[in-house]
Amino acid sequence: MTNTTTTDKLFRVAIAIKGLDGLGQLVLGIVLIFVPPMLITGLANEVVTRDLLGDPNGTLSTHLETAAHNFADGSSRGFAIGYLLLHAVIKLGLVAALLRKIMPLYPVAVVVLGAFVVYEVYRAVRTHSIALPIFAAVDVVIIVLVVREYLQLRRERSASATEAHN
Repeated sequence: MTNTTTTDKLFRVAIAIKGLDGLGQLVLGIVLIFVPPMLITGLANEVVTRDLLGDPNGTLSTHLETAAHNFADGSSRGFAIGYLLLHAVIKLGLVAALLRKIMPLYPVAVVVLGAFVVYEVYRAVRTHSIALPIFAAVDVVIIVLVVREYLQLRRERSASATEAHN
């Protein structure tokens, strides 16, 4: 058995964070199913009217109110709930597979995480989001760690197979 390296520990931490993120998205998606859209619109109006975002006619306030109203109209709400639930299930499945070291799913994880990165960058460019590039960067780090872990597992299994034949 090999010693646990800093990279191995970092891989486990990154996967745990991804799992917690997936769990949070799952909970949020389920909560949004049951939260009345008008409650969200009302909350957005409260935040704006209490001047928590600065000028009530400012960019951030206007963006929050528009997003809340778009969410309340139904089409955005359905997309948000579907996206959160699908994203969560995929993440949690990949996390479980990676923690169990299911080798065929490592390349799948890389492709899926790569798709997340592409989407996050695309949305960041379109929405001028500050958070999405950070999420994309974290996903890139996780992709590197997944590839590294996959290659390490392949080497270990290859060495074990060679020893078994001798």
